[in-house]
Amino acid sequence: MTVYEDVWMLAATPILSPTAGYTMLAIFSVLWIALGIWWGRRASTYEGFAVAGRNVGLALGTATAVATWITSNTTMLAPQFALQLGIWGALAYCTASFGLFAFAPMSGRIRQLMPEGYTAVEFVRRRYGLVATVPFLIISLFYAITWLISMSMAGGKLLEVLAGIPYEVGMTVVITVCVAYTLFGGMYAVIGTDFIQSLIILIGLVVVTIAVLSQVEIADVHEKLQADRPMLLSIFFPAALMAIFNNMLFGFGEIFHSNVWWSRAFAMRAGVGPKAYVLGGLLWLPIPIVAGFLGLAAPALGIGISQPDTVGPLVAATLLGDVGAVLVFIVVFCSLASSIDSLLAATSDLVVNDIAEPLVPGSVTQRQKRLWSGVSIVALGGLAWAVALPNVSDLATVLFFAGPLVGSCIWPIVGGLYYRRPGPIAAASAMVAGSLIGLAAYFLIGWMVASLVGAAVSGIVFAVLVWLRPNGYDFKLLSAPATRPQDVADDGSSSVSPAGA
Repeated sequence: MTVYEDVWMLAATPILSPTAGYTMLAIFSVLWIALGIWWGRRASTYEGFAVAGRNVGLALGTATAVATWITSNTTMLAPQFALQLGIWGALAYCTASFGLFAFAPMSGRIRQLMPEGYTAVEFVRRRYGLVATVPFLIISLFYAITWLISMSMAGGKLLEVLAGIPYEVGMTVVITVCVAYTLFGGMYAVIGTDFIQSLIILIGLVVVTIAVLSQVEIADVHEKLQADRPMLLSIFFPAALMAIFNNMLFGFGEIFHSNVWWSRAFAMRAGVGPKAYVLGGLLWLPIPIVAGFLGLAAPALGIGISQPDTVGPLVAATLLGDVGAVLVFIVVFCSLASSIDSLLAATSDLVVNDIAEPLVPGSVTQRQKRLWSGVSIVALGGLAWAVALPNVSDLATVLFFAGPLVGSCIWPIVGGLYYRRPGPIAAASAMVAGSLIGLAAYFLIGWMVASLVGAAVSGIVFAVLVWLRPNGYDFKLLSAPATRPQDVADDGSSSVSPAGA
């Protein structure tokens, strides 16, 4: 047997025993559910359940931004990017931090314009009317479910690689735990556990990085790549160069449109959002570089990788043995939980406020909305589980399928927040055109250009239609008492007075 085959067999064999894996899984499952119940004691009303009483401070606000953005996609996709696209791949993933930086001032603007708001879809409905709400709601739900599926898959893959726990079992446990504690505590539980998870993730990543660098020489990795896979070091790698701009625009669209980030803007105290998102972006920025190095080290070390999206955990665990496997398990499990719970809570807000409530005649009580939230959280978890169960693709392919859709939302959101001239036709047409042509690029060219094409087409359509059909929106309508969706005209104006008379 060759040295390469020997290392490959080592990499293909789980580092931890199934018993150790099940033990750690049980410990963290009980811990997160207990913390969710404890933090959720304050979620006695729907306002507390959905937006944590709108009183989240800087420390918790920064922690929840960092923990939510350090997803399984950061810890598992960044190494995959480096493995497949080289140095530019790791740097491409870093550009996702630009979305956090750009959303910082936007979060303050959102809080100012809609101090009593709940969802991003509510903003689109009140700003643009029903004609733009339909495509935006479809995009928001599709993206949220796609993200949920990708992280559910990541949980199953992680436990299978590290401890030999069957994919179906690991994926099921991860989803069930996140559904359980989100169901008990809503946004209070999500932000509270995010604080602890962010500390664990950051400390764990620092320890793993130091440990790996103590065993691997960067110069040796460079020399091996230069000899065997020089394209990974090339600054003219076409696919990697396209991935940089594609990933950056995907990050902008991801954050600008997603209710995961809007719900936090509504939950933070006035003036906290801009600071929290800037600090969160700064803390997140170096993480993909650290994770990406693991992907570059794999071919240099001769570690065989059967599934590219597992390269990061596999390299760290192989190099560091049981200790490394435990650290990787903790970091990725926390990153999974911190994002799945956020998606469950934020997407349930969409279901309750923008789908269920408009369909019910008359007034809806806080108690009813709280009940609907619980039902929607369970339903979303069940849907993600059912779609993730077959494990038919890798994380990049699943996640970036939503890229052109979210990229098409960038310009309608930015234009709608800051300018009076954009109207409903411009917003709706930009989202539809960008999504359709971007999806065509996804299938005809590849995922690494889909978000770029979607955002570019959306921007052109939006600019042309704003010029041809300018509007004159009154931003004071956004801070007025919320109207029922059926009371909002197609042009975004309200059919009742701001006072509701």
